[in-house]
Amino acid sequence: MNYSITPTAECHFLGLHQALDVVARELQFLALTAAPPWEDSLAYYRNIIAIDFPHFVALDDEKVVGWCDVAPVFGQSRAHVGVIGIALLPEARHKGLGTPLMQAAITKGWARGLTRLELTVRADNLNAIKLYEKLGFEHEGVRRRGSFVQGQYYDVCCMGLLRLDDL
Repeated sequence: MNYSITPTAECHFLGLHQALDVVARELQFLALTAAPPWEDSLAYYRNIIAIDFPHFVALDDEKVVGWCDVAPVFGQSRAHVGVIGIALLPEARHKGLGTPLMQAAITKGWARGLTRLELTVRADNLNAIKLYEKLGFEHEGVRRRGSFVQGQYYDVCCMGLLRLDDL
């Protein structure tokens, strides 16, 4: 295994879309239960890169095995906020990729001028919560029954990270 973290480029889009579909269909880690249509994903990836928001992929040689992105938040009063999303294919988990993926996205988010990053995570995803806490994210609340998958409700933790050096 030859893992690397790199900014997402157009050559990664198909692999990224395929990885998204695999993780979504696990029904545990994402709000999606399947990847959106290819055209929608392509438009999203191109837009995130065009507006210079953070988007990184984890590669095993040339294969996309994960990603971390920061999406903009709607509204001028929230232009300082980004929403982090991260996922790894099953074979790439527990290899130490989550930390550098998130650090790359966080660093670029701060450099881009964001001062708040937020995320949500199912309350039963203890490995992810541990990673987010390690990186400084703090618990800000719980959305009770915030996720509904295959007839079951799950609570969702809301977490945030502030860039405090500018206050």
